[in-house]
Amino acid sequence: MLPQRILARRLPQVAARHAIAPRATFSQVSALRATAEVEDPLQNGNYPNPPRVKRQFRDPHGGWWDAQEKRNFGEPVHEDNEILGVFSPEQYNHVSAGKGFAHLGIFVATFLSLVGVVSLYYPDKPSVPKTYEDGLEKELGGPNAVPARKAGEDKW
Repeated sequence: MLPQRILARRLPQVAARHAIAPRATFSQVSALRATAEVEDPLQNGNYPNPPRVKRQFRDPHGGWWDAQEKRNFGEPVHEDNEILGVFSPEQYNHVSAGKGFAHLGIFVATFLSLVGVVSLYYPDKPSVPKTYEDGLEKELGGPNAVPARKAGEDKW
């Protein structure tokens, strides 16, 4: 009897609550759109973000307080310091891509021309072929074996 009374009192309250306020839809799409549109120019709590310059390109004789990292005392550090620091991989800018492909092409052409010249002047047989009496018929397996060169044969 007691559960029926509780249910009888609770049911109208629950029904009224759902009829008055519709349930909120929980969707991540609207939250993602809201974060994508808002751009915070002062991230990191107003910490100054210096220009993105690799330490590799700074003057090595600039009189830096820290000569290895090429930075002065109190100078703000960029948020990508691990990428821009001295111990990051060096950026290779000594040769452009076009010049590198030209060097590769010159190497391949030189190598192939050297191989061609050697193949023209390289002798086919470096020595006179050796001949055997009776063509080593017995040593190579008898009368049905492939014979070796006999003394009178000139064909290779």
